[in-house]
Amino acid sequence: MSFSGEVKKELCEYALEEMNECCKLAECYGALLMGKSFSSREIVFSTEYDYVSEHIFKLFEDCFGEQLFEKQRSKSKYKLVITGADKIKKVYDFFGHDKKQLNLRINRGNFADDCCLPYFLKGAFLACGTVTDPNKNYHLEFVIPFMKLSQDFYKIVTDAGIIAKTVVRKGSNVVYIKDSENIEDLLTTIGASRSTLELMSVKIQKDMRNKVNRQVNFECANIERSVKAGLVQIEAIKLIIKRQGIDTLPEEYKELALLRLDNPEMSLKQLGESLSVPLSRSGVKHRLDKILEIAEKLKK
Repeated sequence: MSFSGEVKKELCEYALEEMNECCKLAECYGALLMGKSFSSREIVFSTEYDYVSEHIFKLFEDCFGEQLFEKQRSKSKYKLVITGADKIKKVYDFFGHDKKQLNLRINRGNFADDCCLPYFLKGAFLACGTVTDPNKNYHLEFVIPFMKLSQDFYKIVTDAGIIAKTVVRKGSNVVYIKDSENIEDLLTTIGASRSTLELMSVKIQKDMRNKVNRQVNFECANIERSVKAGLVQIEAIKLIIKRQGIDTLPEEYKELALLRLDNPEMSLKQLGESLSVPLSRSGVKHRLDKILEIAEKLKK
């Protein structure tokens, strides 16, 4: 099962009897309004998950006191369909919509209380929301067919303190969230706390891996720089030996030069600690730079 499927399964586990009536109404409204179709011709809720279909079916029956939906199955889709002018009018009137309304908009009267907004968002997510597996990417989105409806929905999401963005993709209006913390906030808001914890756990693991990788890359880069510098120093020392002899160097330079020749892999700190009179890293670097200057003069 996909991560989206797991989130939706968690959202469908809540017992209807534990919900306030106003919250049931808000969730039902979010699911129908953001479903496949909410028009004067038909109302359709479509999902690939049987448990989501059953949840909305029971929720709708609980809200209306009767069942107006017809269950349909098409390939991998589960559909709940309402047709017939009288049935559709009943739903429209119930949610305060006018069939003559040109642009489908959100009627906030269906979630007037603060407790209802999360359930409206929950219903919307069950209808048109998806969230990517956090192991791959951080992305949550709602795909909404109508521009005005998507604008209303975007405002509701951002009014809840969640940072979202919008884009038009293949004729549909998408309200999406890319930031992991805002995805966590939305999942927590709609009641998917277990999924939120899973996302947070994945994020911590990814952050730790990234931190380790950065440290390893940093150390590898340092080693590579040290090796390259050591090779340059060894070439310089060999040139000095060939042109004028190692004994021409001051004693403290001579000791360091011979130590470097015998230990090309040593860091500056290790070289300093191995001298007869220990020397700091900066002191070792200073002497090696002097040796390099002598070698450069011999090249001319």
